[in-house]
Amino acid sequence: MILVLIGYMGSGKSSIGRKLVKKLDYKLIDLDDYIEDKEKATVKEIFETKGEIYFRKKEEAYLLELLKLEEDVILSLGGGTPCFGNNMQHILEAKSAKSIYLKASIGKLADKLIEKKAKRPLIAHIETKEELTEFIGKHLFERTHYYSKAEHIVVTDDKTKKEVAKEIIELL
Repeated sequence: MILVLIGYMGSGKSSIGRKLVKKLDYKLIDLDDYIEDKEKATVKEIFETKGEIYFRKKEEAYLLELLKLEEDVILSLGGGTPCFGNNMQHILEAKSAKSIYLKASIGKLADKLIEKKAKRPLIAHIETKEELTEFIGKHLFERTHYYSKAEHIVVTDDKTKKEVAKEIIELL
């Protein structure tokens, strides 16, 4: 089975994915890391040298490649992945995949991301928590349509990573 973790940046896709790997003995694949390995460049470098359209085409191709795996995998997607091309449809149609939207509130995301914004190119330029909250709200408004198509929605607010991982395991 392929467990596909979907959600906004900071929702816990990577950290909860690591918890699930330990509990389920699955392999963890981060799509962005996979793309960087295949393309021999960072996501940032790909955007800068080849542009977003090139990146999004590669992202879709590598997603399709990973959705065909016949092993137990936790697949952590980039926050924008489900929102481009036919990516969400590919995930929903993949016969061995289960999609889970890690849903966090705007406030919780802003609290978490304000401390790590320097490491996140999309938000590094944002000065204040109020601006960040507004930015996240706008993005979530655009993306929730895609995220909500996931087979399961797990609210992460006020839960530990361990509690979220346990809830996901119970869904399986």
